[in-house]
Amino acid sequence: MRKEWCQARKNDPTPTQMYYAKNGIITPEMQYIAKIEMLDVNDIRNNVASGKLVIPANINHTNQIPMAIGRSVKCKINANIGSSALASDINEEIEKLQVCLKYGADTVMDLSTGGDLDEIRKAIIANSTVPIGTVPIYQIIHDIKDLDNLTSQIMLDCIEKQARQGVSYFTIHAGFLLRLMPFVAKRKMGIVSRGGSLMASWMMKHHKENPFYEAFDDICDICAKYDVALSLGDSLRPGCLHDASDEAQLGELEVLGELTKRAWEKNVQVMVEGPGHVPFNQIEFNMKEEQRLCHDAPFYILGPLPTDIGAGYDHITSAIGGTMAAYHGASMLCYVTPKEHLGLPNAKDVRDGIIAHKIAAHAADVALGRVGAIDRDNAMSDARYNFDWNKQFELALDPDKARELHDESLPQDVFKEAEFCSMCGPKFCAYKISKEIAKNECESYPKENK
Repeated sequence: MRKEWCQARKNDPTPTQMYYAKNGIITPEMQYIAKIEMLDVNDIRNNVASGKLVIPANINHTNQIPMAIGRSVKCKINANIGSSALASDINEEIEKLQVCLKYGADTVMDLSTGGDLDEIRKAIIANSTVPIGTVPIYQIIHDIKDLDNLTSQIMLDCIEKQARQGVSYFTIHAGFLLRLMPFVAKRKMGIVSRGGSLMASWMMKHHKENPFYEAFDDICDICAKYDVALSLGDSLRPGCLHDASDEAQLGELEVLGELTKRAWEKNVQVMVEGPGHVPFNQIEFNMKEEQRLCHDAPFYILGPLPTDIGAGYDHITSAIGGTMAAYHGASMLCYVTPKEHLGLPNAKDVRDGIIAHKIAAHAADVALGRVGAIDRDNAMSDARYNFDWNKQFELALDPDKARELHDESLPQDVFKEAEFCSMCGPKFCAYKISKEIAKNECESYPKENK
C-alpha cells in the first residue's frame, strides 16, 4: 500500500507525518486513517500537526498499513515479542508476530536481547503489516558486550541502522537524569525498567548525565530523516503499588514533557510511556498529569496493574487497570501476558495478552462514545438473540476461542442451528422463552392494534 507513497517522498529532507501536517499537507496515510476511524481528515491532520496524534510509519516499512495513536481515535494496543539470551529463534518470533497480527495487535515491539538481532528484526519488519517498535539500548548493549564501551557514536549508529531497517518507533530512555537518582533510594523496588537500570548503571559509574539526553537532538535528526516516532521511555515507572506516583516517576515525566517539545521542534512525532503498577484510585490522576506535563502527547502505558499479586493472571490485572486508564486518556495499552514477572511468553501467552487488552481498549472506546465503537456489540446482541452461532463466532474478538468453547460440549454441525447452548439446554433458554412470550403477546392483541 505505501510503496508508491514513500517513493514519492524519497527526496524530501524531512518526510515525517508531522512535517507534512504542519505545512497543511494531507498525506495518503492521513486519508486512510480518517476513513477507518470514520473521522474528518482535516481533524486528523490538525491533531498530527499539534502532536496529539501519532502516525508511526517509517518510510522504509512500505508493507505497513497506516494506523494512528491518540485520544481522538480508538484506543490501540501493543504486543511485545522478542528473543532472549536463553531462547533465540527467528521462526518462533515470526510465529509470535503472526499471532499478534491474527488477534489484532495494533503495533508490535521487538524486544529481542539474544541471537542475531539484526536478522530477527529484518524478518519481523518484512512480515509485519503493523508498525514495529524497538528499544535500541538492548541491541547496543548486546553488541558492545560491556556497558563501559558505550559511546554516543555507537549509540547513534545503532539507532540509524534500525531506522534504515524500517523501525517505526523507538523507546528512548532519555528522561532519567542524574538529579532524579536520589529519589530512587526511597523506593521499595528501585528501578524495574531494563533500559532505565542500564542508564542508571552507566550514570553512576561515570558520574555523567544520561547519554540519551545529551544526544537527544542528534537522535531526533535521525528520526526525522526516516519518520521514526519517539516513544519516550519511563525509566522510573513504578514496579509496585508502593512506588506509584512518587517523586521519581513524576520528576521523569516532567523531563519527558520538555523532550516532547524539543522533538516537535524537529518535526518528530512523540508518544510518552507511562506507569506499570498503580493503585486503581491513582490511575485517573496519572493520566491527567501526563496530559498536563507532556502537552497531551499520546500516552502509551504498560498496564497499569492495580495490584501486585496477580502472578499467572497479570493479563487480567493489567486489563482492569488498562480500561480505567484508557477511559481517562491513555491512547495505547501495552499488553501484559500471563507470563509477566514469571518468564518469556510463548505464542499462547501472546494471544491471551492481546485479547485481554483488546477487551480493555474496546470497553473504554464504547464508554467514551467513539464513532462506531459499539456497532460490533450491537451486531453481537442481534446474533445472540437470533441464535446465529456462526455470526457470534465471527464477531468475537477471538473467534477461534468462542467456537472452541461452544464445541467442547456440542461439536456437531447441527448444533450451530440450535436455539440453545449447553448452559441452559432446550427447555431453560431465556432468549427462547422471551421470544415465545413476545410472540404470544403479539398474537393476543386484536388485529387492529397490532
